[in-house]
Amino acid sequence: MKFNTPQTLQDIATILDCDFVGDASFPVLGMNEIHVVLPGDIVFVDHPKYYDKALQSPATIILINKQVDCPKGKALLISDDPFRDFNTLTHHFNPFIMARAVIADSAKIGKNTVIQPNVFIGNNVTIGDDCLIHPNVTIYDNTVIGNNVTIHAGTVLGSDAFYYKNRPEKFDKLLSGGNVVIKDHVDIGALCTIDKGVTASTIIGEGTKLDNQVHVGHDTVIGSRCLIASQAGIAGCVLIEDFVTIWGQVGITSGVTIGEKAVISAQSGVSKSLPGHKSYFGTPADDFRKKYKELASIRLIPDIIEKLDNL
Repeated sequence: MKFNTPQTLQDIATILDCDFVGDASFPVLGMNEIHVVLPGDIVFVDHPKYYDKALQSPATIILINKQVDCPKGKALLISDDPFRDFNTLTHHFNPFIMARAVIADSAKIGKNTVIQPNVFIGNNVTIGDDCLIHPNVTIYDNTVIGNNVTIHAGTVLGSDAFYYKNRPEKFDKLLSGGNVVIKDHVDIGALCTIDKGVTASTIIGEGTKLDNQVHVGHDTVIGSRCLIASQAGIAGCVLIEDFVTIWGQVGITSGVTIGEKAVISAQSGVSKSLPGHKSYFGTPADDFRKKYKELASIRLIPDIIEKLDNL
């Protein structure tokens, strides 16, 4: 998430009422999660396990809960609770704005696009040309939709990320300041849910087709011309490359990559990254033929046990 106006280290420290290490005029251009940070971004870290990863990331401002040596060319914001303060910045730079109309005045809708009854379109939404949005679709603030997109009834674009910190007294929610981006020629079935990014974009690539009841988690990026069948559940921060096929009821854990032209059979569970140009099946998902050989071997176990008993 980039700030509308560049900030300084002093500006951010004042908002958070925290100490800092570095030049007060050090430029701060935005804030992002660790997997999408760029120079000029703030990244937060609140566990020693991840200190080095954050300090060595492309981010140039680290919001951290311990005084550490500051890497050259970077700056630190010292906070007793970086998670809380990251939320403070999200709320400050991208606050929730209550809807005042079913279709916001700030929404931009292209030529020949059809909006069916009972569609909600939030603030600063952009929809391209020749789209068809069916009834009861909800499109949250800042969503970007390309040309020739079809979205079927009951789908929700831009709901919050499923991201919580487990505190002793409660689950504390990380505020979502990102958005959803739908590229050209995408079809989205009925009752799909696509969460917005925490600080960046959840992206559905050009020509990709989603069946009914597909869930896509925050900050996931789906490539071009993918096919995703009904009831697939894709967690946050997943990268699905081009021409991937995912059949029904597949579950994909967070932070993995599915390689180009991979095919994942129905009811598989993906717990690690999978190379492209191969077919997969099972839980945990593995090479299709290997998995079926394993199943065939399991079926032989009763006969083997019987033979051993007869000895």
